Amino acid sequence: MNKSLSKERQQYLARKRKRKWAVLGCQIGVILAFFLLWEVAAQQQWIDSFILSQPSRILKTLINMWQNDLLYHIGVTVFETLAGFLLGAVGGIILAVCLWWSSFVSQVCEPYLVVLNSLPKIALGPVIIVVAGAGTKAIIVMALAISLIVTVLEMLNGFLHTDRDLIKMGHTFGAKKQQLFFKIVLPYNLPTLFNSLKINIGLSLVGVIAGEFLVSKAGLGYLIVYGGQVFKLDLVMTGVLILAVVAALMYEAVCLLQKWVMRRRER
Repeated sequence: MNKSLSKERQQYLARKRKRKWAVLGCQIGVILAFFLLWEVAAQQQWIDSFILSQPSRILKTLINMWQNDLLYHIGVTVFETLAGFLLGAVGGIILAVCLWWSSFVSQVCEPYLVVLNSLPKIALGPVIIVVAGAGTKAIIVMALAISLIVTVLEMLNGFLHTDRDLIKMGHTFGAKKQQLFFKIVLPYNLPTLFNSLKINIGLSLVGVIAGEFLVSKAGLGYLIVYGGQVFKLDLVMTGVLILAVVAALMYEAVCLLQKWVMRRRER
């Protein structure tokens, strides 16, 4: 421990570390208890193991899938998710900037954005398939359709609610609109940006799985649909658990990116 820190500071950091490990331990304990209860309930026939499966059967299915191109299917889903996520994030930010730049255009487009955001995107699935084709493009477009409008609304709301005092200070120093955006508005909304990214990485995965349900020959969504069609519900539950792990890892990746950007910003 760094001797240059005060005793009180060292005690505070020690308590913070203990709390962090305690939280992690509880999280792991909850997961282990859940799977243990699930296994016991299936063995004691409290639940129908044919429908809900059980951890031991899922483990066997996972080992079998690992030997039969599981990584390929995970890679397909991750690629489609990241493609839709990046396109939605970049496109959404650009559109939000354009709407912030012109209050007139923003007022004209606002009701349409609200309607598009509330519209179930899966309803557009057949149209997307016809336009983009039955393949990876359609799945990426589905993910893009789900994440784009959310990004626009989140970022536009953040831009419009930037601290008014900071905006007035910029006007006082004669800053142009471009300077206001890059020097004040964008840095002020970095937390909003990353909150939007955290939401959209999950939404993009939802869009990809919805697309794979409709049209796909590979990916985790394809495996889940196939498992349901042939009544291999162990495969379905295994696919769902893998999806949960993939979603958690992608979310953590965005969190790590946020920490890295914030540290560089502070420096």
